[in-house]
Amino acid sequence: MGDIEQSVVPRSFRLGDLSHAGTYVVDDRGRIVEVNPQAERLLRRGAGELLGRDAHDLLHRGESGEPLPRSRCVMRQPLLTNDSAHGQDVWLQRGDGSLVEIAWVVTPCRIGDGGSGALVLFHEIGSAGLGERQRAHPAPEMSQLDRLALLAETTTTLTASLDVDETLRQLVRLVVPLLADWAVVDLLTEEGEVTRAAVVHHEDGVLAHRADLERPMPPLPRESTMPLARALRGVTATLVSPADYDRPLESRLAAVQRDLFKATGIWSACTAPIRGVRDVVGAMTLGRSEQSRPYTTDDLLLVEDIARRAGLALDNARLYERQRRVAETMQRHLLPRLPSVPGLEMGACYVPAPHASQVGGDWYDAFVLSDGATGLVIGDVVGHDLDAASGMAQVCNMLRAYAGELEEPPSVIVDRLDQAVARMSETTMATVVFARAERMDGSWQLRWTNAGHPPPLLVDGDGRTRYLEDAGGLLLGTGFAPVREDAVVELPPRSTVLLYTDGLIESPSHSLDEGLDRLRRQAAALTRHPLSVYCDRLLTRVRPADNDDDVALLTLRVPG
Repeated sequence: MGDIEQSVVPRSFRLGDLSHAGTYVVDDRGRIVEVNPQAERLLRRGAGELLGRDAHDLLHRGESGEPLPRSRCVMRQPLLTNDSAHGQDVWLQRGDGSLVEIAWVVTPCRIGDGGSGALVLFHEIGSAGLGERQRAHPAPEMSQLDRLALLAETTTTLTASLDVDETLRQLVRLVVPLLADWAVVDLLTEEGEVTRAAVVHHEDGVLAHRADLERPMPPLPRESTMPLARALRGVTATLVSPADYDRPLESRLAAVQRDLFKATGIWSACTAPIRGVRDVVGAMTLGRSEQSRPYTTDDLLLVEDIARRAGLALDNARLYERQRRVAETMQRHLLPRLPSVPGLEMGACYVPAPHASQVGGDWYDAFVLSDGATGLVIGDVVGHDLDAASGMAQVCNMLRAYAGELEEPPSVIVDRLDQAVARMSETTMATVVFARAERMDGSWQLRWTNAGHPPPLLVDGDGRTRYLEDAGGLLLGTGFAPVREDAVVELPPRSTVLLYTDGLIESPSHSLDEGLDRLRRQAAALTRHPLSVYCDRLLTRVRPADNDDDVALLTLRVPG
């Protein structure tokens, strides 16, 4: 196997060349990215059913057709350890529900331009209809080792994200179809209302949402003894069946749950509270409509433990989202209304980070100074949390105060600001550009200094562009005392100046130079548009799709 360990999938290679073995390639997340025709025939699934899917969730089964815990999947180990391995007695589920027993080889490989993954080759040993094997070998209960492995995977997976929706997706993936045919999650809002956040069914090898059942729920009755109401009040987990609802119901919440059982065909279920650190977050109901074994007390204990871990993860995600909303609200309230300055046009916009995991300290500011010049500021406090937003507020206010008090060049004011930042109780570092737009003998000029920030971009009326890279210096808060400089440039009629934060140009998938070039090209192409639409169109064209940072943008234009 030593020679195979260096396998590479070159651009010219096609899996169709391996006509005698079923073959597919998975990426480093286990998703199928290439498949050959023989694999399609053996698995009785077209490429469209395979590509982009998680190979383990879609294909790997126990010998009775039961879902296989990832901890017991021998074909996953080489992917995790980046080793080669081979074996047999592995069962894959075909598209028609039957099982195929295979002998297999897995070896690491490179995909395309440096990506990593694994090459899987297999051939058939034996096969049987799924129903036939289930009759001969009823699906066994999970062993204690499998239960512990599932709980460990639950903790690791659910704590990897601080996004509520992503946590719910991962929770459902962990329990369906391993423990249930159906997973239903009801969440309590901060106002105490109930919303049915997820109703997911395992169908034809995929997890399908029942959007028609995901909706706001009736009020939670405080005295109800029905299972869902009890779980939402934090009472212990309960085994449930449709028979529990075959009697007069005292609340609309219970009636909705009865309708759920009818719509899904669930005949055995368990409902457990999802508890956070302080309060109940919601409830989880797992149901079986196709599996033949009813839930037992042991299953109930496992589900209750999973729900408890989910509650801690959801509680943390909600806390982070609340913190993010506070920070974002603080930022928006601090961002100013642009002043009206005769002979100048100004525009600005702020866009928060697209994901709850990021809250930045980006800001812009514009104000008229005591000598009649217009002050322009763009800045970014280092960090992505509430502290960054709080630091931004302090730095923004101090800069305004110094600029309004002192009729000094930008370098002097930023130097004074740097000294003040160094004295702040909480360590704060920030980048900033402070500029003055000054009218001199009927024309406009820009005087600025730059403390570690991306350089402003000047776009002439004819589309010529250049970055204003002079007067650069260290960012604020380093503790050093750098000598700061000023630079001056004339602003001809119809010229536009762009001040922006790094979220507009930085991307994990592209270099900074590529981002700067993209901004330069698009800023020039859009220069004839009025400022009322300029910022929005520039953001749409320039901001990277994989950007995970907020963006502040301030534009200044001298009319023609």
